[in-house]
Amino acid sequence: MTTRLYENAVFLEHETPAGHPERADRLRSLNIALEHPNFSPLERVEAKIANEDAVLLAHPEEHLFAVMRQIPEEEGEINQIEADTYASPKSLQAALTAIGGAMAAVDAVMAGEISNAFVAGRPPGHHAEKSKAMGFCLFNTVAIAARHAQRKYGAERVAIVDWDVHHGNGTQDIFWDDPSVLFCSTHQMPLYPGTGARDETGTKNNVVNAPLSPNVGSDHFREAFKSRVLPALNDFSPDIILISAGFDAHHRDPLAQINLVGEDFDWATGRLMEVADRFAHNRVVSILEGGYDLEGLAESAGLHILRLMKG
Repeated sequence: MTTRLYENAVFLEHETPAGHPERADRLRSLNIALEHPNFSPLERVEAKIANEDAVLLAHPEEHLFAVMRQIPEEEGEINQIEADTYASPKSLQAALTAIGGAMAAVDAVMAGEISNAFVAGRPPGHHAEKSKAMGFCLFNTVAIAARHAQRKYGAERVAIVDWDVHHGNGTQDIFWDDPSVLFCSTHQMPLYPGTGARDETGTKNNVVNAPLSPNVGSDHFREAFKSRVLPALNDFSPDIILISAGFDAHHRDPLAQINLVGEDFDWATGRLMEVADRFAHNRVVSILEGGYDLEGLAESAGLHILRLMKG
């Protein structure tokens, strides 16, 4: 079985203002890393754009229309949707293509074509709540992928593991009262967006938050994984594992103060693959979220993908 990477040049055309941390150079740095011979077995395919209706798997129609109204028509124009969230002429196409890549990845792992996949798309998605774009995110890609696995394949138990350094408030919001989806998150707290306390457990105890204090490192992260995330996953026995793969807990990242190294993401990936092997026929779909230091992102995402390729 192979690992498949979903990519598309349109992801480079989602423009943000000069100096914004969520920028196209993030993917360019990852692509340079993927030129290493270690990645030659990686199957790389072009992500296809999803239909706008796919957004409705996780968001109301009003949210879709609200984002569409914010998409500028003139080249070079950038609209501010929310405090730190922007849209340019190609942003809707990029967001829908990220969704299309995530849905195609779910299709491929559910059909047994591949063991796992990584979706190298942008903008990210995990901060997008049911009815609100925020935190660089327009639509919640991982939530849409989870619903796709349920609606098309009848997946009864979908697990989402979010190790982005910022709490996935949007994913938590969407699945707060849904016991068919387990949401587990490690993240720095206090930090944007201010959610993710341990006592936020969802109405069905399907939310597991493992907040980390600023300036901790590998030991605290791995302990949170071993004591909070992995037991919840084993109890849940998922049919598929989706990863909100942010790499901004890396020690080089400018937006947070967690001191992980690339090997920590390799380790966490391996632990999730072990759970997927036990319960989910190895089905893992990883979706890029944050990671704003170019070197830290390239190192961490590269090691994450290499670990997937060993699966």
